[in-house]
Order: sequence, then C-alpha cells, then structure tokens
Amino acid sequence: MSGAVPIVILVAVTLFVGVRLRRRSRPMQTLRRTRSAMFAPRLGVIGLIAGREVHARIRGRIFRVGTVLILAGVAAGIIIPTLSRSKHTTEQVAVVGALSAPLKAATLASAISVGATVQLVSEANAAAADADLRSGRVDFAILDARKLEVNKAIDQNDSSTTARLVQAISTTLGTAEAFESAGLTAAQASKIEHARPLPVTSLQPGSATAVKRPTSVVGVVLLFLMLTQYTTWTLIGVMEEKSSRVAEVLLAAVRPVQLLTGKVLGIGVMVFAQATLIVAFTLGLSKAVGSNLLRGTATPQIISTLVWLVLGYAFYCWVYAAAGSMTSRQDQVQSLALPLSLPIIFGYIMALTTASSGTPSTLFDVLAYLPPTAPFAMPVLVGFGQVTWWEFTGSAAISVLCTIGVAMLAASIYGRAILRIGRRVRLRELMSGAAR
Repeated sequence: MSGAVPIVILVAVTLFVGVRLRRRSRPMQTLRRTRSAMFAPRLGVIGLIAGREVHARIRGRIFRVGTVLILAGVAAGIIIPTLSRSKHTTEQVAVVGALSAPLKAATLASAISVGATVQLVSEANAAAADADLRSGRVDFAILDARKLEVNKAIDQNDSSTTARLVQAISTTLGTAEAFESAGLTAAQASKIEHARPLPVTSLQPGSATAVKRPTSVVGVVLLFLMLTQYTTWTLIGVMEEKSSRVAEVLLAAVRPVQLLTGKVLGIGVMVFAQATLIVAFTLGLSKAVGSNLLRGTATPQIISTLVWLVLGYAFYCWVYAAAGSMTSRQDQVQSLALPLSLPIIFGYIMALTTASSGTPSTLFDVLAYLPPTAPFAMPVLVGFGQVTWWEFTGSAAISVLCTIGVAMLAASIYGRAILRIGRRVRLRELMSGAAR
C-alpha cells in the first residue's frame, strides 16, 4: 500500500466525524427521544435516567471532541510508524564456507521476496560468525549452506524483516539441499517435494512473550486513559447535578438509589460504546495500513480488555459517584481526584512495567485478583497466555462481588450527602450520622 493511502484514510475519518459534529440539534433531539423510549420499557425509571445520561453525553462537546482526539491519537500511533518504516532494509548475513553461485542467487531472490536486501559477509569459521552475531554486526549466519544461526531465538509470530528473511532463506536452502541429494526416481522427487526448512539454532534463548509485549502495552495504555476519563465523568457529573440543584428536582420524583444507578448505567453504556468504537477503529486501521503494532493479537486479548474495562468502570464508578455527592464545587473535586486515582495509577504502573518486561512477578499475580488493580493486571496475564479460563472467571467473580458491596455503600453515602449544599461533606460525618 502506498504511503498516501493511510493519510487519505485519516483525512476521510476526520472529515466524517467533523460533519457528524456539525449536524443540527433538531434531528438529534428526535433521535434522543427515540432512544430514551427504548430504555424506559425495560428498566423503568432507571432506564429513563440512564437514557437522559446517554443523551447528555452524546450532546456534550467534551465527549464528541474527546472521541475524535482519541481516534486521531490512535491513528497517528498506527500510521506514523508505518510511514516511517523503510520499504527495503539491508540485512547483514554472515556466510561460513562456500556458497555456490546458484545458492547465492537463490538467497538474494529470497530477500527480494520479503522486501529486503542482503549483504553477504564472508566469515573464516563458525566462531567468527558467532562473535559477529553476539556483537550485532550481522543479523544471522549461514553455516556451510546446511544450517542457519541467529543470536536470539525467533518467536513463531515474529513478523520482523529478519524473521521473515530467515524463514525464506531456510526454506530456499532446504529445498536446494533436497535437490542436490535427489535423482530422477519417484522416491527422490517426492523427497524434493516435501523438503523441510533447515534448522535454525540460537546462541541465546528467546522470550515466549516477546511479541506480545507491544500489544499488552497498548491495551494497558488504552485502559488507563479510558478508565480515568469515564470515572471523571461520573465524579464531575454528580457534582454538577448537586451544585446546580438538578438533583433536588429529580429526587422529588425518584429515590436516590434509582438516580445513582441510572447515572452510572447511562455512563456505562457510553463506556462500552466508545471502547468498542476505538477497538474496532484500531484493528481496522492497523489491517488497512499493514501495521505490525497489533500483529499477533488474539481474540481473547481483545475480549479480555473490553471485559475488564467494563468491570473496572463498574467497580470505580460507585466510588467516584459517592465522592461526587460529597462535593459542591470544582476545587473540591480536584482535591479528591488524586487520592481516588491512586489505585488506578498504581495498577497502571505495575501493568505497564510488567507488560514491558514480559516477566510477571508474584505480586503482579496477586494484583490480578484484587478488584482495584485487576482491570490492569489480568489483561496483561491473558496477553502472556499465563491465565486459565477458571482463573480469569474467578478474578471476574471476585470483582463483581466486591462491586456489589461497594455499590451498596456508595448508594448509602450518596443518599445522605447529595442534598447537603454549601460545603464539602466529610465521610466521618456521614458515618456518624448513620450510627445514630
């Protein structure tokens, strides 16, 4: 694909979203009324409140502009490395022993087939080739046209130029060796037809998770950005309803628990919708431009990221909603934001470090079962293939049970604090009031 195609795709997506943002409000209001009617029959009052929250988010400039910025950032992260990647690379290949003219021509043809060029470096012996491999002066070595050697084992999902070139030359030389030993009999012809690639040995063992690290890192970063954004929505939304006295009007018709549940449910719908859009956009654009960023990403990794985004939001949204009901001004929200986000930041740093290193520690395994950090730790372990289905299910079950307990406590705090206007309500006041 030419370099101009990704730019055209990005411009087209940006223009499309821009046109959608400029649509007049009257058709949108009709659509909102229709969607609100879809919520009500099934969830009653809670459904109406959730529908109102969805409409408020869609109508809000922050959500729309934020979605565009996230998509633009994802597009830049995918397209820029693709454009900057050289179309042809030169691979330094050490050669020990004689390499006949036909084999040399076949080697060069294999390089062209994978979009690379080869520079053959003659070595006196295998020890000299090993030394050049360790120092990085050569990418791999051909030993007496019978074996290929690399410095570090190549993962089966590795899509780098060197990995593809090693596989291509291994197959080519293996076929040449079979031809050399074959004659005109049927048995020999069959031997040539079923020729196997030459064995590839390594001086150092490879890491089983080396190729999955980039995918895990991308998932962790997206989880952190989206989870912090969605919980902030909940915190600020509750605070604004309280400070503007909208909550007082609504509580005249509904119970506090219904209002709180509808709010977190409505934002939860937007959480899943925006996350699904971002994931679909990322996968589609990566495939369209031929990016290696998500190459090797399996469906379980994608599903795990989405599942834990929802579970993470479900756990934290109640905490942030209860905190929002205890504040009345923007400066009070800012003072609460850092303490509330500390578990998220800790889980994010641990997951990012582990995803980059590829070696989960015992502490990290424990964090995968604690609801505050499981949304970050468990998807990384899934990406590494170190979690069974029952371990994943057990962690999710623990998160759900803890979320129910947190929701009950948050609803109690919300009901006592939402109508207290004028100053920040202390948690100690609420607890002492409940004890009386």
